Amino acid sequence: MQQPASSRPLVGVALVVGSCASLPFGAAVAAQLFPKLGPWGVTSLRVAIAALLLLVIVRPRPRSWSRQQWIAAVLFGVSLAAMNGFFYAAIDRIPLGPAVAIEFLGPLVLAAVLTRRLADAVWVGIALVGMALLGVDGMVGAEPLDPLGIVFILIAAGFWAMYIRMSARVGALIPGTSGLSIGLVVAAVLLLPVGVPTSLVVAGEPDLLVLAAITAVLSSVIPYTFELAALRRLPQRVFGILLSLEPAFATLAGWLVLGQDATVLRMLAVGLVIAASVGTTLGVRRDRRPDGPFTAPIPLPD
Repeated sequence: MQQPASSRPLVGVALVVGSCASLPFGAAVAAQLFPKLGPWGVTSLRVAIAALLLLVIVRPRPRSWSRQQWIAAVLFGVSLAAMNGFFYAAIDRIPLGPAVAIEFLGPLVLAAVLTRRLADAVWVGIALVGMALLGVDGMVGAEPLDPLGIVFILIAAGFWAMYIRMSARVGALIPGTSGLSIGLVVAAVLLLPVGVPTSLVVAGEPDLLVLAAITAVLSSVIPYTFELAALRRLPQRVFGILLSLEPAFATLAGWLVLGQDATVLRMLAVGLVIAASVGTTLGVRRDRRPDGPFTAPIPLPD
């Protein structure tokens, strides 16, 4: 039974929230593998496992794809490989909460560029204040931010913006989750040079494979599937601002799993981030058109 159009925005919001909750807890589990596998090794293993899982579940048939569909899937895979690799390289050096906050500059800038309403711009501004407070907390608190870690997370931020654009493109061009599964295969192939040494380590310690599988499900399969589905229901600017929930979940995951402190300043920042997300959610219904629930994703030039 087809879902009523009026309910699709709320489903999209729920999918983004689910993604924001899943991904940082997967990152917290991944951080425990860094001492033995390294951040890029963990990235390669996680992406490879996620690609295998989706290939088995989805069973894509890309032989009939057009040139446009293949280009979208390949660029999607490039964004996945780079975004995840540089993110893990960053959280190997700086705490999870501030890292996600700084990385959020990617989707935040994208949301600001795509916004068409004054209210959207106000919520972007509030989220930006929250990001700034998290950054200040990371610099003046007990855990100063490593400069190289900041460089890595800023690179990841750029690829996160690219991921949002390409995810929307793949969702518009390729039905179902076939585009996601092929994108993950592309990412796994690109990460193969760092993945081969990792596989040798895992072969000697199979218990590491269990943690890697948990990371793959929490950090790849669940969030990417949810986000791809959400981008079919939400405009990219709304999707980008809703992702501001992620630093809040990252702070929680860092505290619960990794024992990283949640300071008063950090919690204040998280409150501002949540306020921006709530404000965006309340304004979602006003974006509906007479012929459908939302503005279609803006395509990239061919």
